[in-house]
Parts: sequence; C-alpha cells; structure tokens
Amino acid sequence: MYRLGVDLGGTNIAVGVVDDETMKIIGRGKMKTNLPRSAGPIFDDMASACLMAVNDAGLKLDDISVIGIGAPGTINKNTGIIEFSNNFDFKKVPARDMLSERLGGKTVYIDNDANCAALGEAVAGAGHGVSSFVAITLGTGVGSGIVIDGKLVTGINFAAGEMGHMVICVDGEKCNCGRRGCWEQYASATALIAQTKDAMQQNQNSKMWNIVNDNIDMVDGRTAFDAMRMGDAAAERVVEKYIYYVATGIINIINALQPEIICVGGGIGHEGEFLLEPLRRHVKRERYSIYAAKQTRIEAAMLGNDAGIFGAALLNE
Repeated sequence: MYRLGVDLGGTNIAVGVVDDETMKIIGRGKMKTNLPRSAGPIFDDMASACLMAVNDAGLKLDDISVIGIGAPGTINKNTGIIEFSNNFDFKKVPARDMLSERLGGKTVYIDNDANCAALGEAVAGAGHGVSSFVAITLGTGVGSGIVIDGKLVTGINFAAGEMGHMVICVDGEKCNCGRRGCWEQYASATALIAQTKDAMQQNQNSKMWNIVNDNIDMVDGRTAFDAMRMGDAAAERVVEKYIYYVATGIINIINALQPEIICVGGGIGHEGEFLLEPLRRHVKRERYSIYAAKQTRIEAAMLGNDAGIFGAALLNE
C-alpha cells in the first residue's frame, strides 16, 4: 500500500510517496509555496506536487490509498478545515476538500504540521519506542508536537502544543498571531535571519557580509552559524543569543511536561551539535529539575525534513 504525505511549509510544499511495507519514501515532489498568496493557487500547486511525487515513484494516482496533509496552524481534523494559520493568513480554509477535489476525490486527512513531524519521529525517528516526547521544528515559525503515552496531545479543539506562541518576553516583538513576545519571534529561522541582519548592519566588517557577497537580502538561517565557524565575533554573539532564546522555550517545556526526549528539527536543526551542545548547557543550568536523577534528553530529529512527510502519510481518522 502506498500513501502520500504532504508537508505544507512556509517556503516549500514537499510531498513524498511512502511505502507502507518498507516505511521508505519512494517518490518525491516539490513546489515553492510563494507566500503571500491565497489558498486556491497554493492548493493547485500542492496537487501538482502530489502528481509529481506519484510519477517519480513510477506509480499512478490510483495506486495511492490515502493522502495526508501536515499544515501550519489550528487544524480541525474532523472537518478537514484549517481554522487559523497566522503565517499563511488562512482562516477557515477547507483544506481536505480542496485537495481531494483536485485529485479525483481521493481520501485526504489533515493535521498540524508539527504534530505530523512528531508522529513521524515517533514512528520512524528519534521518538521511536519512547512514551513521552516533544518534537520542536525551528523553521519559518516554531512548531511543536507533543506525544504522551504514544498519543498526540491535541486538546479539545486540536490546537494543543502550539509552543511557538508561548510568550517568553512580555511586551516583546509583535507576533502575527496577535500577541507580543512569542517564542517564535525569537527562536524561528525567520527570527534568526532578522537578528543576523541587525548584527550585520551594526558590524560592517563582519565576515557575515563576505558570506552573502555584501547582499543582505541573501542572509539565511545558516549565515551566522557559518560566520561563527570562521571565528567572526559578531556572528558568535548572534548565535549565542539565538541559542539562549531557543533554550528558554525548551526549559519552559521541560518544566511543564518533563518528557523523556525533546527532539529538535527544522532548518536550524541541521546545525547539529553546533546548536545542541550549547543548548544542552543552558538547559542543564536553568531547568527546575536540576537535581533529578532522570532528565529530559535533547536530541536531533532523525528524519530531517522528511518527518512531516512521514507523519502526514500516516494520518488516519
């Protein structure tokens, strides 16, 4: 049996064909999300990416048993509606039906993208065999999914686990969810890019300028980390402060939930131990359970960008 998993991200729409027997992705498709734009064109491209993945796998759409979508925001799994997605400016978007209509009436399920990433990691990645863990994705925003006793925690309205919108700085940076000081505004890749640009403007001799060929619009989530590895002092300060922001939210999660593992993924998660080693030091110093014999382990997500694809493909009623 073959399933399609769709990961709707702020930058890309990534699709994979998952073979149920081998739990491997055997075909892929990708389209740019090209925000900001309305839901209709986005779902047109999503359908195209699905067909691209099916073709890449050497299959036909009839070979696909089910399609799952992982999308950012508050998702009503029962109705298939994206109730609200601040980064997409989606309100009451009937995502399940929109994709099904574009793909010949195929069965479609949908859940929050971070929940899908957590489910993917639980089945085939860092959370395999663990009864309680949290998956964090550091991308366009900060996503998170919570698994307790092997089950996703979604709450009464399917919106539980939005850790990116817990406030870590009262009256801080304005978030497009309507609040100020959300963790997402300090710990996402988007936030890191803004922090990097600010540091570059204040440090005209920084090696960060060399990395982007003096074009500040070319800054991405890797720029400060790359310059830090080159010994650039301004970049070191950016990375140090950014990691502390990430740690602040993770410490809050540990204090609230005490999961066995927190895995960190998303674009910034690719930095591996350059991110995780100082992150663990901050957590070790500030967690409330500092003297406990058992401690939450902080690990890299194992499936990378494929976690959301796997999790989406595994969605069911």
